[in-house]
Amino acid sequence: MAVLFIRQYNVVDVLVSPQQTSREIEEIVKVTRLSLYNQDLFCGAQAILWELEEQNIKPLPSLRTINRILSRNDLTHRRTGRYKPKGVRYPNLPARVPNFRHQADFVGPRHLRGKAGTIRFYGMNVVDLNTGRCGIEPLFNRSGNAVYTAFWAIWGRLGLPCHLQVDNEMVFYGSPTHPRGMGPLIPQSEPWRNGVVEQFNNHYQQKFLDRVPMRTADELREGTLAFEQKHNSRYRYSKLNGKTPLEALDHSRKKSLRFPLSQPAPETPLKKPETGAYHLIRFIRSDCKLDIFGERFRVSPDLQYEYVVAAIDVKEQKLKLFHDRFQVDEFDYKLR
Repeated sequence: MAVLFIRQYNVVDVLVSPQQTSREIEEIVKVTRLSLYNQDLFCGAQAILWELEEQNIKPLPSLRTINRILSRNDLTHRRTGRYKPKGVRYPNLPARVPNFRHQADFVGPRHLRGKAGTIRFYGMNVVDLNTGRCGIEPLFNRSGNAVYTAFWAIWGRLGLPCHLQVDNEMVFYGSPTHPRGMGPLIPQSEPWRNGVVEQFNNHYQQKFLDRVPMRTADELREGTLAFEQKHNSRYRYSKLNGKTPLEALDHSRKKSLRFPLSQPAPETPLKKPETGAYHLIRFIRSDCKLDIFGERFRVSPDLQYEYVVAAIDVKEQKLKLFHDRFQVDEFDYKLR
């Protein structure tokens, strides 16, 4: 009955005013939440928004509006009873040696306030999952060149990773005009898959930005490098058996690390890669479509509600789809 109720409101009136949500939209949100709850599915605002998108509800309420509706109707309580995992396998990549996998995240904007005025900046934070070593680099714009230069500087200190894991921030995958200039990406709207660097971001905010007074760009650069060195040489972690990140590196089985050939980063664009692969992890929803930054590829119904790995082969210019390590589909995919 819940689904039928939702579908009868596929076409609704426009909102009464920018400040007021229509009663039809409010009822749809409430019934959708109840339906998800009764099916033992996630029933928060994001899950409700996904369900409304699949039902083609128009106008589609924003995430903020859905949260307000839930709060207004006292529907923010957690599910009763202990949550039981659904058993959907997530394709993870273990990091058994240093620099096998780095997680990176783009933080900001943040602001410095000094005598010269306000300076807006961003932070590129990178964590080596095996040793816990961090690399931090401040940026003063979101351009591709700034991101490239920040990675180059960080890898000059940490070494080059075999795999780089990032979220779906636009700076990592190109632009709306050129969406195929991408990196290895986690599922959309699942930031916890980048959990190590997300947790480090909180550490970076609380232990550095909130505590160290800085007024100029030079002070920010100097302070960032000092905090990185302090973290890697003095902070001890239980997951490293009480070692610091640098001690964990020293005790690892890896004898040498690879570094960029030069510092600073070359000013001329690097040659585009002719081999290798980009990997994207995606969750296939009820529409059985693989979403690669707005490009949709229809996949087998057998993959519904499963995680898949979309591997873009640079040499072959193919998009290869894997499930449980087996290739299940293939599409032409021309990189720019």
